Amino acid sequence: MIKNFVLDTNVLLYDPQAVFKFQDNNLVIPMTVIEEIDRFKKDMNETGRNARQFSRILDALRKKGSLASGVLLEGGGALRVEMYEESQMKGLPHELREERGDNRILAVAIKLKNAGIAVIFVTKDTNLRIKADTLGLVAQDYESDKVEIQDLYTGFVEKSGDPVTIDRFNNQGWLEPLEGLLPNQYVVLTDEANPSHTAICRNDLKQGRMVPLIQIPPREGIWGITSRNKEQSFALDALLDDSVKLVTLVGKAGTGKTLLAIATGLQKVAEENVYTRLLVSRPVFPMGRDIGFLPGDMEEKLAPWMQPIFDNVELLLAGHDGEKRHSKGYRELMNMGILEIEALTYIRGRSIPNQFLIVDEAQNLTPHEIKTIITRAGEGTKIVLTGDPFQIDNPYVDASSNGLTYVVERFKEQQISGHIFMTKGERSELAELAANLL
Repeated sequence: MIKNFVLDTNVLLYDPQAVFKFQDNNLVIPMTVIEEIDRFKKDMNETGRNARQFSRILDALRKKGSLASGVLLEGGGALRVEMYEESQMKGLPHELREERGDNRILAVAIKLKNAGIAVIFVTKDTNLRIKADTLGLVAQDYESDKVEIQDLYTGFVEKSGDPVTIDRFNNQGWLEPLEGLLPNQYVVLTDEANPSHTAICRNDLKQGRMVPLIQIPPREGIWGITSRNKEQSFALDALLDDSVKLVTLVGKAGTGKTLLAIATGLQKVAEENVYTRLLVSRPVFPMGRDIGFLPGDMEEKLAPWMQPIFDNVELLLAGHDGEKRHSKGYRELMNMGILEIEALTYIRGRSIPNQFLIVDEAQNLTPHEIKTIITRAGEGTKIVLTGDPFQIDNPYVDASSNGLTYVVERFKEQQISGHIFMTKGERSELAELAANLL
C-alpha cells in the first residue's frame, strides 16, 4: 500500500537525500519548508551545504515535471510541493494559529488529512511530533540512519571454553576460527570450572584464525599508558594494529577513549614512524559553525575546543620522567610537525594520506558528516572515532541517529575496521560514580 509522507524542514537539512529513501511512497513538501531551506542556503556550514544540495535536487526534479502536480521519483512514488494558504490556519486550534513555520507546515498536513488523504508527518523535532499527534496526525521521526543504542555492536564477546582449548591457545598462540564472529571481534574464553583460567583472542580474518592481542611492554606501556581492564586491552590492540584502518571507540566519560587514541597516535608517529603526522580534531559544535567570532589565528580560535586534547597530550608527556620527551609540550610537538590540530569545518575537499587521524566527540556528527570525514582518508591513513552517544549536544541527532553509532553498525562486518564499546570508567572513583549516578 502506497503511503503519503509530509516532510518537515529539519529532515531535509539533516539528510538532503531523504526524498529518495521512502521507497515507492508519495512525498509532500510544504512550500513553507522550501522557504525555510532558502534561509539556510548561504550558511557556510554543514546545514547550509545540505540546504543547497536539497535545492539542487529539487531543481533537477522540477525539470522532469511539475512539482505542483507531482514528479515521479526513480524508486517509485512521486514528490509534490503543497502550497500554504492563510485559510488553512483555521484547521488548527487557537493555540497554534500563530504565523510560525511549524504551524504552517502542520496546517498543510491537516488540510491533506481533512481531504481524506492518510498522511504520515515526518519530523526530527520531538515537540512537533507531539503537536502533530495531538492533532490526530500520524507522526514519525526520520529513522533512515537509526541504530538502537541498546543493540549496538560491542566488539567483543565472552564465551565458555574447555580447559584444553584454552591451554592450547595460550601455548601455541592461535586457534581455529570460532563460529559466528565478526571480523576483528574480540573473545574472552573462560573455563567455567576455573574462572581465572582464561584466554583472550581476536578473530583475524586475514590469517583465518584466532590470534592473541599485540603484546605491550608491561612497564613502559604505550607512552606510559597500560590497559586497566579488558576493554582498554581490546582498544589498544585495535589501535596498534596497522591493518585496522578504522577504529571506533564508544563509551561513557572516563573510560579512556581519547587518552588511548592519542597515546597510540604519538607512538605510531613519533616512535615507530608508521604515519607522518597525528591529526586531531573535534567538532566545533555544530560541525562547520564559523569560528571567526573568536579572536586570534586558527590555533587561538580552536584552543577552547581543543583544550581536552591538549590536556591529554600534556598528561602523556608528563608521564615520561627522565626521558627526552618530558621536556616537550604539545606546542613543541606541533612545531615539529608531529601533532596537528584541524577544524572539521575545513576538512571537506581534503585528501589526508599516511596520517593517524583522531576525531573526538564524534557522537555530535551526523552520518553524512561522518561519511565526509572517512572519505577524506588517503592511502595509509588510519582513522579513530571516539565519543559517547549519551552526551550529545547536536539537536539534529540523538543516541540512535548520530554518525558514530551509524558507522559502527555499517562497518562491523568489514575486515579493516575494529570497534570497542567501553563501559568501565578509569578516570577516578568520583568520575565513575558521576557517570553512573548523575
